Amino acid sequence: MKKYKIGYMTGVFDLFHIGHLNIIKRAKEQCDFLIVGISTDELVKSYKKRLPIIPFEDRMEIVKSLKYVDKVVAQDDLDKSKKWDELHFDAVFHGDDWKNTSTYNEIEKKLKSLGVEMVYLSHTDGISTTDLVKKINEK
Repeated sequence: MKKYKIGYMTGVFDLFHIGHLNIIKRAKEQCDFLIVGISTDELVKSYKKRLPIIPFEDRMEIVKSLKYVDKVVAQDDLDKSKKWDELHFDAVFHGDDWKNTSTYNEIEKKLKSLGVEMVYLSHTDGISTTDLVKKINEK
């Protein structure tokens, strides 16, 4: 039996790469059922000030095809506690590059009040969509 029954994680998953796969795989290793929220194009534009390169529906299909993912949902709000009302997960997985930030300290507090544990997973060094976009733009 795994530590958590239902796990939830979110991301943009634009220009899907090995770092995305690694974090999804590590999350699934800790839960029986993994739900992945894919950020909508509108949500990404609201905080990154640009649209993702890969359209939302395509990113949904890419992640849905992974053997580690049991369900894919749209993420249209950064407040993960709002999705809890719908999905009733007992753990949220996120990259450790956000650990101890004011934003995620607040998210952790909200989730804890719902009985949800925040689990930080190690980031894959040397790869990010931001870095890939920079490399593409340099050519």
